[in-house]
Amino acid sequence: MNEGQRARRPGGRSARVGAQVHQAVSELVSERGYGNFTVGEVAARAGVADSSVYRRWGSLEALLSEVALTRLNAQSPMPDTGSLDGDLRTYAAAVAREITGPDGLALVRLAVALSSDGPQGLKAGDALFAERMGQLQSMLDRAGDRGEQVLDALDVLDHILAPMYIRVLFGMELTPEYVDGLVDRLHRPGA
Repeated sequence: MNEGQRARRPGGRSARVGAQVHQAVSELVSERGYGNFTVGEVAARAGVADSSVYRRWGSLEALLSEVALTRLNAQSPMPDTGSLDGDLRTYAAAVAREITGPDGLALVRLAVALSSDGPQGLKAGDALFAERMGQLQSMLDRAGDRGEQVLDALDVLDHILAPMYIRVLFGMELTPEYVDGLVDRLHRPGA
């Protein structure tokens, strides 16, 4: 088979390396928290060369941002229940489960750490934030297309997500009733 006939396999080595590196990062964040390991330690745990990590992600911060977004998308995807109320409740409950899970505090701390200025004033968390806000806006746009109340994505962040993150950072409990109450106060003022 010549080069022109060779078909690229879906997945393959690149996907396998990506999965190994993501797993290594997740384990290291859980064990040590953000900022307590190097690209070299990630590469060693993943069984790849440091240069492979730098070539693909460029920096530890970019890698951490990608891992966090991938994890959020897998474990807290944007719901489509057919109503904004259902979407907000499902999304808030999924985020609450994620950030109160076994390594939820590490994830919250990672998000906070990624939002601080890095080299040349860049924030690795900017891409994570932009992607997640874009997904949230899509959920809100679907509601608008159905003729439902249109909310601002930053209002969802301020009134649902931020209080949950603050509670987790300070070791406070997130009950289902509390999470539902956040949705009620944003989506149905006066409730």
